[in-house]
Amino acid sequence: MPKVGMQPIRRQQLIEATLTAIDQVGMADASIALIARLAGVSNGIISHYFQDKNGLIAATMRYLMNVLIENVYERRLALKDDSPRAHIQVIIGGNFDASQVNGPAMKTWLAFWAASMHHPSLHRLQRINDQRLYSNLCCQFRRALPLPEARSAARGLAALIDGLWLRGALSGDAFDTEQAQRIAYEYMDFQLAKQVS
Repeated sequence: MPKVGMQPIRRQQLIEATLTAIDQVGMADASIALIARLAGVSNGIISHYFQDKNGLIAATMRYLMNVLIENVYERRLALKDDSPRAHIQVIIGGNFDASQVNGPAMKTWLAFWAASMHHPSLHRLQRINDQRLYSNLCCQFRRALPLPEARSAARGLAALIDGLWLRGALSGDAFDTEQAQRIAYEYMDFQLAKQVS
């Protein structure tokens, strides 16, 4: 019988082992056996908590998404400026935070995006993540712009964030957070300059 309170600990061990395995060998070769070995547990534990590898990948992605959400939320709580610009900067910063641009996270995100095209449960997570980014940006742009312009600015900035992140992930170099943020801020400022006085 499992010890009381072990489930969250075991689940987190397996999620961290999944990040490590994908970083080391990629998603295709991140086998249940390798993940279990890295976590120091038996293969059966993965089936017990996640059913299969897809369940574990989905849990790992939910973990990364939750880290992103919590990071943005904490940054928003610390804001002294309630302007749309300040809130959009927080969203941009959260997407380029070290928790999202370190090697294991970046490789896992890339593998997830590719796998989401073939697995409905992963595709659903990807759509939720995309919609969350767009709606948060749109909400802030809407505070300064008419709705059609806010929607267009949010779509453009979401695409720019994803594009900068993807180019940085594929570059093979350390992610240049400052450059990515600077480019995103320039786009944001260009859009907010359209504000009707």
